This record gives sequence, C-alpha cells and structure tokens, in this order.
Amino acid sequence: MNNRDGREVARHNDLKVLKALHKLGWLRTRDLAALVWMSCPRSRTSEFQPVRLVVSATARRMAQRTLRRLRQTNKVLRIKAPDGSLIYGLSEAGARQLVGLGIPAKSGNDQIRRVSLSYFHHRRIANEISISALLQGYRVNGEREISAGEWLGGKDGIEGKLPDVLVRDGKNLWWIEVERSRRNERDYSKLISWLKTMWPAGRKEDEPAALPDGHLLRQVVFVSN
Repeated sequence: MNNRDGREVARHNDLKVLKALHKLGWLRTRDLAALVWMSCPRSRTSEFQPVRLVVSATARRMAQRTLRRLRQTNKVLRIKAPDGSLIYGLSEAGARQLVGLGIPAKSGNDQIRRVSLSYFHHRRIANEISISALLQGYRVNGEREISAGEWLGGKDGIEGKLPDVLVRDGKNLWWIEVERSRRNERDYSKLISWLKTMWPAGRKEDEPAALPDGHLLRQVVFVSN
C-alpha cells in the first residue's frame, strides 16, 4: 500500500469513527473496535438476538490508532469513565466535519462531562446491544437518538413510553429495555400497564403487537448485563 492509499484508508476510518460517535453518543475503545473493525459471527435472522461482542487485538489496535489520530486533530473528546475505562465523544471540530457532510451532528461535550456509575453502565449496555444489532445487519436507534427524539416514536414515544434501544428490520421492531436496577412500584406498574396495552387480553404472547403506523412490535427484550 502506498502513502496515498494509506492516507485514504485513514480518512475513511476517521469518518467511520466520527459517525459512530454521532449515532451512539459516546463509546469506549472496544466498542469502536467492534463496530468499525469486526464482523459478527451471526447473520440477521427472523428474530433479533443479542450477541456478546468479541474484539480482536488487531481491531483494538486499529481503534487505538484512529482515536489517537483524531485526538491529535481535536476531533474527539476523551474522559475516564467511573470504571476506569476511557470513553470518547465528538468534539466541536469533529461535529463540524460531519455537519459539512450534511450530518446534523453536535459536540458530545455535555454527554461526557458528567458520567455517573449507574448512567455509565446503563449506556454501556445499551450501546453494546446497538452494536450487536448493527453488526447483524439490523437498523438501530440507540439511546442517544431516542432521548433526542430522533426515532419513529419522537419525543412522546409509543403509547407514552421510550425504549432504551430500538432494533428494526423493515416494519418489524424489537424493543430493548436495559434493567440495571430494580424498578420501584410506580415504574413497575406503568411497565405492566404499557405491556397490557401492547398485548391486550386475547392476543397471543408470541404474536407481534400491531402499531398504528403499520410497524409490528415483535418482542420486548429485557437486558440486565
């Protein structure tokens, strides 16, 4: 590979990392290594199933090299997470590059400024589920997009509820709930009421819930770790 080819590959890798940070908010090195440089052992099936992310040493090195280059050009921000890992978000310069390509990106400074332990693990799991689905060929709305209203349910959600991750295959939807702590009685009651709205009496549990816009909610998946 000549120098020109090498520079083009580097620019391509830089852009993929910046787009990933825009989509999912903030990511660890291993998350980016999996999403950008790994393939998934499972192809898309009729029912989405989360797959544990496995990252090779080569993929991790490529991610580290790309992130180092992006930090040198001030395209990404970096902080240490509560568990000691490093997480990365878009800087103002990185966001401007994406905006120049027609992508409505914003700096991730506010997202990574304060990361509590509980928030960190909740977003970490949501991002891992998102990456698992993306690698299997599904379309995904991650927690960052959903909280911003950038999904089919908008700010109001579906029947007043927002998922943590939404996995999509055409009109088929999988609703992901990340459970990092025990729900209080009020939240639990609201969840049960919502589930009964989606699957009213008389509808079989294995039948998808029909939504007004023609989408089919196939499953609600609870993930604890």
